[in-house]
Amino acid sequence: MGTQNTLSKEEQSDLLEKLRARFEKNMHRHPTISWLEVKTRIESIPEKLWTLNKMEVSGGEPDVVGKDKETAEYFFYDCSKESPKGRRSICYDRAAQLGRKKYPPENNVEDMAKEIGIELLTETQYRFLQSLESFDMKTSSWIKTPDTIRKLGGALFGDYRYETVFIYHNGADSYYGARGFRGCLKV
Repeated sequence: MGTQNTLSKEEQSDLLEKLRARFEKNMHRHPTISWLEVKTRIESIPEKLWTLNKMEVSGGEPDVVGKDKETAEYFFYDCSKESPKGRRSICYDRAAQLGRKKYPPENNVEDMAKEIGIELLTETQYRFLQSLESFDMKTSSWIKTPDTIRKLGGALFGDYRYETVFIYHNGADSYYGARGFRGCLKV
């Protein structure tokens, strides 16, 4: 890889080709958006390429799902069919990770999202993603948890079962091999 938070020209080219192919294969996620406009925007902010690459290598399969009309930013969400493989078996946040005395996980959602450079999907964003197609039919994904719930020790996650999006709660210190998280990057 290139220097910290940058990619070599070859890595940039490879990543842009993966993103283009995914974009064109999944036009139902962004029917009114042009790849050329997205590519031009990405190339104008090179540090976003590094983050998109981190999303990609952790199994997120990032793709465009919309555009902010006011800021002209494109929204990339993790669009892997199941929760990204490289982001599973983690609890919700550092407090939960440190508070787990027996068998603590190696990492947590909030720290990983910050390291990658993405925001954890909110419930609204998660439901929007599920409106595009079905995700997390065998796995589940942590979602941004309101402080009122987190202060009581809980955290939220979602999945898709029985043709329905479900939002559940669990202790923030819990972690499972089939639960990870999805994120959003604004470019």
